[in-house]
Amino acid sequence: MVGQDVEPVVASPTVRAGWRLSLYPDAGEAGGSVGGPLRRGPVVPRAEPDRERARAEAARRARGQVRRYCAANRLNRLGTLTYEGTGCHDPGQLRDDVAMFFRTLRAGLGRGTFAYLWVAEWHKSGHGLHVHFAVGRFVERWRIEQAWGRGFVHIKLLGDLPVGSGVMAEARKAAGYLSKYVTKTFEGEGDGDATRRIAGLHRYEVAQGFQPATIRFTGRRYEDVVAAACEHMGGGLPEYVWRSWEQEGWIAPPAVWVQWRG
Repeated sequence: MVGQDVEPVVASPTVRAGWRLSLYPDAGEAGGSVGGPLRRGPVVPRAEPDRERARAEAARRARGQVRRYCAANRLNRLGTLTYEGTGCHDPGQLRDDVAMFFRTLRAGLGRGTFAYLWVAEWHKSGHGLHVHFAVGRFVERWRIEQAWGRGFVHIKLLGDLPVGSGVMAEARKAAGYLSKYVTKTFEGEGDGDATRRIAGLHRYEVAQGFQPATIRFTGRRYEDVVAAACEHMGGGLPEYVWRSWEQEGWIAPPAVWVQWRG
């Protein structure tokens, strides 16, 4: 099952276990794999865990979670919060300040809670921490400045996309930016770099109650679960299809990922 912009379907690998696919309809994507122990290629025993591979896989999962949250909630506006003076070097203080910022912002808007996602980043210059965040609604800059009150703020609606791309495409672009900062916390982990993870805290934070809904499908063949997801999405074909068996060197169980145009 493919869209107009992807290569024709190739035969999926023969498997003894069934396929499991998770569809995130609000985010316009689905992903799944064979629910069994089969692997393509030899499995090489290791005396110690492959930390680099585990780190890369954790980063991939985090990027996917950020992308789905942003897309499902149409978070298409990116903002930055910085500290004046010598900056903030206390991750716990940063967490408290950002929590207060969003509480104040919600109170000022007077319309209840709303979805947002934020991630912290260390300044390369050693100036401390600053915050990147995304929201899905227009908020006046003066409100952001008033709610933050600790330094410079910036916010913008993402553009530079093809005509007709839509809000979901903008949100996916925002997620791409935020994912870079999330990935840095994996790349800098344990090496003393300024991108190191904020110890004891999540790599990113979101507003509670806005996680994208999940619908799960099972089937004997990859084509079956993708077809079921397409039917749930109104019969529309996905814009993009990724298949593990088309990737050189893939050794994990067969997997597939599809994405619909927003």
